Formats: sequence, C-alpha cells, structure tokens
Amino acid sequence: MRLFGLKLGTTLTGGLLVVALLLMTVLTASPAFAQGPPGDAAAAAPAPAPAAELSSGDTAWMLTATALVLFMTIPGLALFYGGLVRTKNVLSVLVQCFALTALITIIWAVIGYSLAFDTTGMQKYIGGFGKAFLGGVKPDSLWMTMPESVWIIYQLTFAIITPALIVGAFAERMKFSALLLFCGLWSIFVYSPIAHMVWGGAGSLFGDMGALDFAGGTVVHINAGIAALVGALVIGKRKGYPTTQMAPHNMTMTVTGASMLWVGWFGFNAGSAGAANGSAGMAMAVTQIATAAAALTWMSIEWMKHGKPSALGLATGAVAGLVAITPASGTAGFMGAIAIGAAASIFCFIASTTIKKALGYDDSLDAFGVHCVGGFVGALLTGVFASVDLGGQKADLFLSGIPHQLFIQFVASAFTLMYSGVVSFILYKLVDAVVGLRVPDADETEGLDVALHGEAGYILS
Repeated sequence: MRLFGLKLGTTLTGGLLVVALLLMTVLTASPAFAQGPPGDAAAAAPAPAPAAELSSGDTAWMLTATALVLFMTIPGLALFYGGLVRTKNVLSVLVQCFALTALITIIWAVIGYSLAFDTTGMQKYIGGFGKAFLGGVKPDSLWMTMPESVWIIYQLTFAIITPALIVGAFAERMKFSALLLFCGLWSIFVYSPIAHMVWGGAGSLFGDMGALDFAGGTVVHINAGIAALVGALVIGKRKGYPTTQMAPHNMTMTVTGASMLWVGWFGFNAGSAGAANGSAGMAMAVTQIATAAAALTWMSIEWMKHGKPSALGLATGAVAGLVAITPASGTAGFMGAIAIGAAASIFCFIASTTIKKALGYDDSLDAFGVHCVGGFVGALLTGVFASVDLGGQKADLFLSGIPHQLFIQFVASAFTLMYSGVVSFILYKLVDAVVGLRVPDADETEGLDVALHGEAGYILS
C-alpha cells in the first residue's frame, strides 16, 4: 500500500508540474490577466494616496489582531489537533506547534518577511533582500497607519500557522527533526513567495491579475492543504491504517481548540483590513455568519447520515467555514457568507469522508480535506459573491463581471495548488534524503511522546 501511495504521489506531482508550467506561461505572457473587467479608464487610475500618518486606533486594533492570530496556533490549533490524535501522540503535536512558532519567528525575522513584502527584488514572484534581518525597520517606520513592526509581527502570525496546519496530515509518524527542516524550508521557498505574489501589491503576480484574497485563502489554506496531501502520500499511512481504530483521544480538547480558532479568526480576517474601519467590521461579521452556517450544515449532514450529531462534526464544520470565508471576508456580503459557509461544509465533508476513503490516503487530521478543499471553494466563491460596494471588482455587466472574476480566482488558486504541490514534493524528498521523514516502526508503536520527547502527555494507570 505504501508503494501505491508513492506512485500516486509521484504521478500527482508530475501532473502538477506540467500544469504549473503551463499556468506560468499563461500568466507571464497574456496581458489579459493584468486587466480587470471593462470599465472607465479614469476609474483604473486613482489619485495618489496621501502620505501615511500613524493612527493610534488602527495600531491598537492591529496589536489586538496580532495577539488573536498567534492565539490561533498556540494554544488553539495545538489543542484542536492534540485532541484528535491518540493518547500516546498528543504531546508530540503540541510540541510541533510550539516549536514551529519559535522556528518560523526566527526565519521570518531573518529572511521571510523580506521575501514576502520587500519590493526591490523579483517583484512579480518574490520580494528582495532589502528587509533581510529586518534592516531599516525603526520605531517610527510606518506601514499604512501602523508601525511597521506591528505589521511585521501580524504577518508573522500567518507565517506561523500555515506550516502548522500541515502537521495534521502526517501526525503520529513523522520525525521531529524532519518536521523542523521541512517546515523551515517550506516557509522560505513556498510560503514567502506565494504571500508576495498575493499581497505584494502593484507589480506582484496576483495583484496584477486582480485576484481577490483578503485574508489568505490561497496564501494559507490552499497552500498548506496541498502540501499536507503531498506529505501524507510521500510519508505513507500510519501503521494499521485503516483497519486499526484510531479515534480521537480527547474531544473536549478538540472542541476547546476549535473554539479558540473561531475567536482568534476575527484577528485573522478582520485584522487583514489593516485598520479599525468598516472593512474590518464587515470582515468580522461575515466570518461569524459563514462559520455558523458551516457548523450547522456539517452537523445536519451527520445527523441525517448517522442519526446523531457529533462534536467532531460540529467543530470540523466550523473550521471549514472559517477557512472558506477567509479569502472573501473583505468583499462578500451577509447572504454570500451563508452560501460560502454552507457550500464549503458540504464539499469538505465529502472530501474528508467519501473521497479520502475511496482514494485510501491517510491524511490523519484532514488537513487537505478541510483546508485545501475549503480554501479552494472559498477562493472560487469569492469571485461569485464579491460586492462592488465592499471592494470587489467593477462589474458593469454580468458577462464582464462574475465569470471574469471567477476565472481569475480559479487561475490564481490553481497556480497556488501547482506551485505548492510541486515544491513541497521536492522538499519532502530532500528532507527524506538528509534525515529521513518517518520514525522507526518501534517508535511509532510506542508513541511519539515517549519515543521522540522522552515524556508522556498522559500517564495511564
């Protein structure tokens, strides 16, 4: 079965590489993608913005949002994932999330932020080295209306949680050293370039295309989700999967973590407005509405299918809704939020149950099924429900509005899927050659808590 997984992974990656190259050719050669829907020429050339001034209100909100997003990883995601694994592996998952928080912080300060947001390098695809080691950042340096130092740490929290999401795919079987090496390299060679292409401003790939991603549907969720699937295929299944019972050991912990994610996500989405303004307020409102719709939808599906609504289904549905509304949170209205949340819950449920079972891959905690699928659905529906009044693309006519934006959203999402999938595969194979990806069978049987960390998350009497 491992051989099947490797063959499937190699075939998938080969196909992704071909499509990625084709998309790259289209994106760099066609000027059509740099043009929005037809509109007035004057509307496409706004007046120069006034010089930025420090706003204490915006700064206070962004400090709060930064703390909320960090709260999503430690302790939110750590508890959510920790409750889903078996007792012998719970501490390993918490350690992985905690260690990644520290590792990515240093990488971001040294080179990650510069590659993502400096505009002196290959501006279309990646930033330069002008901000390496955070050079030139002073107490009075501004980014929009906040200190640049606040913006740096706010964006750092995104860079932290993205590789941490990948942990869910290969939980209970990956070496700790391999995890740190892979995620460190992935942050540099996958996360930072994609973040630059999406959020790098004028001249960046997705910026010129007119793709909409308010808070990270492509940068975070599609990006991490496809890397998770590739990792699950390359590393192979857990011992005994799927015949051995591998039920979550502590659903109380998982629901607690999901609740923290829900609260923290307001910093994730509303904070992406970069200011304490109406856009932040709308982002917060639609985040709450979409999440509620998704949680109720997943619960209803399970209730009808199995006769009982589960805590796991309710929590997973909520996360699926949070994922899907992320790219649309700055442009979708209230009813669009309901539609996005419900649709994402349906597709993520199918991916995490029917498709996963049919294809036989072992995505331990459904990182692909929830984050990649939910992110893709959300990114596409952003093009459908983007409101002109909320910052969506100008849509004079239906044929020049929704279909055009939907196509742009698809191309941007597909490119992220291909790029992250191919580079992640290369990095997994590189790490495997250097330190090996998988723990020995004896360590997997004993559990990673004791085998890798010499401690037990739970003492069983």
